[in-house]
Amino acid sequence: MKIVTWNVNSLKVRLPHVLDWLAEHKPDALCLQELKLEDKAFPVAELEAAGYHAVFNGQKTYNGVAILTPAAGVTVTDVVRDIPGFEDAQKRIIAATVNDVRVICGYFPNGQAVGSDKFEYKLRWLQALTDWVGDELRQHPRLVLTGDFNIAPEARDAHPDWKDEIHVSAPEREAFAALTALGLTDAFRLFEQPEPSFSWWDYRMGAFRRNFGLRIDHVLVSEALRPACSACVIDKAPRKLERPSDHAPVVLELTSSAA
Repeated sequence: MKIVTWNVNSLKVRLPHVLDWLAEHKPDALCLQELKLEDKAFPVAELEAAGYHAVFNGQKTYNGVAILTPAAGVTVTDVVRDIPGFEDAQKRIIAATVNDVRVICGYFPNGQAVGSDKFEYKLRWLQALTDWVGDELRQHPRLVLTGDFNIAPEARDAHPDWKDEIHVSAPEREAFAALTALGLTDAFRLFEQPEPSFSWWDYRMGAFRRNFGLRIDHVLVSEALRPACSACVIDKAPRKLERPSDHAPVVLELTSSAA
């Protein structure tokens, strides 16, 4: 089973990239963030023509998340949109059971700057998410939490010259640790990786060419799925395309015998 996360930074702009990627890699679940589309504008027909079904939670101009799955051979049930009990106009969460794996796709708040109102919202959102994911784990032991976390959890996940506190602050890293303390594991770190490894690079100042980036896109797996993890990689190829997203997909592979 192949589960992928990708912040596409506008599905309307990046739809050709997504369709090409689907055709080449054939994931069982492609989790997208930052759709920047209302639900009525979601490209259902184009994806169906490509052989994919979608559940989505969109919003005009900002945010938006979706889970794409093959139209044949994969069952999608128990769809949840938004964090239950957390009042929020921003569309940042969608969850579904894909075959027998619970997949939660999230576009975590950016936070803007440490100490700002948006940062305080980020911390409240993270606490609400953590509480809910704990409940989800009790109901669904085979669970994947994935998406754009907007958190670089360790020093090695940020370029050494990164000067902005946001994404690397102590409260954000503590919130990431609270998620893993639920019994989740950063799948990327289960395997030897080239260092430094990043999943996001600013469009400005040749950041991608200089590998000046952050690893903020993650795939966390439950203890029940950890033995099934066979690979987890960052696919930089889409970042090299014309008019790319500033994020690269992160690909988790689960062995068929365990997944």
